[in-house]
Amino acid sequence: MTHARLRRTSPITQYAVAAALEALGHDADNVANGTLRLGVVLCVMSGCVNYSRRFYDETLRDPGTASPLVFPETVFNAPASHIAALLGTTAINYTLIGDPTTFLQGIALAADWLTAKRVDGCLVIGAEESDWLTADAFRLFFRRIILSDGAGALYLKNAANGSPSIQLRAVTDSHLFCHNQSRVQAAKRMRAELPAVSDNHLLCDGLQDLPRLDRAETEAWRDWRGTRLSPKKILGEGLMAAAAWQCVVAIDALKQSHYHAASVSVVGCNQQAIGAHFVQAES
Repeated sequence: MTHARLRRTSPITQYAVAAALEALGHDADNVANGTLRLGVVLCVMSGCVNYSRRFYDETLRDPGTASPLVFPETVFNAPASHIAALLGTTAINYTLIGDPTTFLQGIALAADWLTAKRVDGCLVIGAEESDWLTADAFRLFFRRIILSDGAGALYLKNAANGSPSIQLRAVTDSHLFCHNQSRVQAAKRMRAELPAVSDNHLLCDGLQDLPRLDRAETEAWRDWRGTRLSPKKILGEGLMAAAAWQCVVAIDALKQSHYHAASVSVVGCNQQAIGAHFVQAES
C-alpha cells in the first residue's frame, strides 16, 4: 500500500489489488522483469461509487472547490490502471462493465487472448465497493437483500506454459433477458449448454434465500441432485465480486480433490444468464 499509485485509491482498488496479487503469486516477479506478458480484465458493476459520490457532492456544493485529485478515482477503469502500474505490465488491459455475469464474459475474453497468444497469462478480477447509494437503491426493490463488497480473481495460463491443476472447459453463451425471453428461460438455456450431471460433480450457484431473486436459478436447476454450494448465502450479494467468489469456491473445491468437475451458474440482476465449467486436469 506504500506504492505511489495506491495512496489515494478507493476501497475497490485495494480489494482488486489484493485479489490480483494473491491469484498471481510468484508470477508477479516475472511480470515485473518483463518475461511474462500479463493481460488484465477487470469486471465491475457499480465501480468506484465512493469517490464518485464524494466528487459530485463537492461539485454540487461549490464547483470552484471540487478537488481535481478525486476525479481520476471516479472512472471505471481506475482500478485496472493501478493494477497495471503496480505490477509493471504494459500488455493489454480491459475493463468490462455490466451485471455480475460479466465476470464470466471476462473469463471467456481471457481465454480468447490466450488462444490467440496475445498474452502469456491473464488476470480476471471482479471487484465492488459498498456505499449507501448502492445499498439504498437495492433495498427499494429487495428489502431483505444484504449487500457486501470485496474482490475475487482468477489467473489463467495456457497449458503449454505449465501444468495447471484445474482447466477451464467451457463458458456458455450469454442468454439475455428481453421481451421474448424471461429470466427463467435464459437460465434454463444457460444450464442446457453446460455438461450433463455426472458423479462427483459440484454446482456453485448464486442463490441467496430470496425467493423472488432466486426463482430463475431454482427453476433451471430444479432436478439437480448433486452437491451444491451457494456462497452468497454466507458472503452476501457482492455483485461482480460475488460472481468471482463463486468461481474461486468452485476451483478451490476441485484443487482439494473434493470433486472432479464443477459448474458455475450466474443469473445476473438485469442483463443475462451465463455459466462456466471447470474440471480437474488429466494427468
